[in-house]
Amino acid sequence: MNLILFSLPWILVALYLVLFFRNPRDIPASEGDRAIDLPFVSIIVPARNEEVNIEGCVSSLTALDYPDFEILVVDDESLDRTAEIVEGLPPGNASRLELVRGARPPEGWIGKPWACWQGARQAEGKILLFTDADTVHAPGLLRQVVVGLERDDADVYTLVGRQVMGSFWERVVQPQFFMLLAARYPRAGNPKAPHQWKNAIANGQYLLFTRDAYESSGGHETVAREVVEDLRYAQVLVRGGWRLVMRATEGLQTRMYRSLPDLVAGWSKNVTTGALQTTTDWLLPIILPFSFLTGVTLWLLPPAVFGWALLTGTGGIVLSWGALTTGLSVVLWCSASVLMKSNPFYGFLYPLGALIGLYIFIISWRKGTRIQWKQRDYEVTQQTRVRPPDHPAAEDAEGRPSGT
Repeated sequence: MNLILFSLPWILVALYLVLFFRNPRDIPASEGDRAIDLPFVSIIVPARNEEVNIEGCVSSLTALDYPDFEILVVDDESLDRTAEIVEGLPPGNASRLELVRGARPPEGWIGKPWACWQGARQAEGKILLFTDADTVHAPGLLRQVVVGLERDDADVYTLVGRQVMGSFWERVVQPQFFMLLAARYPRAGNPKAPHQWKNAIANGQYLLFTRDAYESSGGHETVAREVVEDLRYAQVLVRGGWRLVMRATEGLQTRMYRSLPDLVAGWSKNVTTGALQTTTDWLLPIILPFSFLTGVTLWLLPPAVFGWALLTGTGGIVLSWGALTTGLSVVLWCSASVLMKSNPFYGFLYPLGALIGLYIFIISWRKGTRIQWKQRDYEVTQQTRVRPPDHPAAEDAEGRPSGT
């Protein structure tokens, strides 16, 4: 009985994920919709120092099976061959492929929102798609999304795709952060009502707007100073009454980082900022230390106790507790690896992933408002409240189905 009691937190975590976590529903198939009059789409790709990814991304976009679209790649003062590579690519099925030479971000802007904003101002489409330079798109994806936008009666559509993990460190570390997101947003695919705005999330790797929703919500100017701009924009949209829908697909693949230093630099720029943006006001003073201590207790304490018991020959409840809690954790992290289409073997290495994840958390915490990303330094203001633009739908948005 004592063993079960002492192991209760790990049992509850497992039960919580089993009972509450649900992947977003797959995007609807678009077969049979060839006769639909599809609107002109502008695809905007913000890119800074993306010479490793940009050709694969743009080539997949130019091959899209969609009748009428343009591609605007906004080169955000890249210091590598990003612009040169884009200029050498053919437009393929796009009506035009244009390299937009981005200007330096003005005071009060972060690089990515500024690049997106510049692209949007030159776009001609009735639909605006913002997608990252490290993505690869299936040929039929854009058609599916535009049809899905109408079917779901959405103002904004965002996709969760497959995270490609090519190296050892990606497979060990990436599940740590995506499991954290799954725990915080267990039913991200359910559209949220305005009063649920702190539970709203979007994936900036694929964010598609009707032009009316983009312009009336303020565009990326609304999130000009935000490091986690997709999360903040989702909150603005939901609180303002726009209908944001999230779906899943294998037609979108993203490889966010390629090495351990990339993982540390990438996640440390926004992990604590994201935590603060989604926390209830009264928890703000304690959320970061509480999160750190929870991570240490849940994921590092059990294997440490289990290893110590084995090395010292300690038996009884100590050994049993260490074995049970470590075993539960291994099952959980193996399942996370399987969900991310990785080898379940990496679940056995979860203590290493947790150690690196907590190290990244500490770095992010220490940085505070000082952000360094892609050879630029920013000083940002931590904001926890959302003040969306006025939107007529906000008056009746409470009556819309929340899906929760």
